[in-house]
Amino acid sequence: MDKKEELLNAIFKVINKVQASEDKKRLTCSEAFELANKYDVEIIEIGRMCNQHNIKISKCQFGCF
Repeated sequence: MDKKEELLNAIFKVINKVQASEDKKRLTCSEAFELANKYDVEIIEIGRMCNQHNIKISKCQFGCF
């Protein structure tokens, strides 16, 4: 498994743990930053992956989303 697949699996793991009953997939901004730090990728890469998989970023620390 390559690094991107591993990161995507980690994103879905976080989403599924928190929102098993919701229709929309969401990842909080702080969770996105934690994953970026853990997998040593830029935060923009997390954003791109979320966009590709219709995952919304919520509770943005900068007020962007």
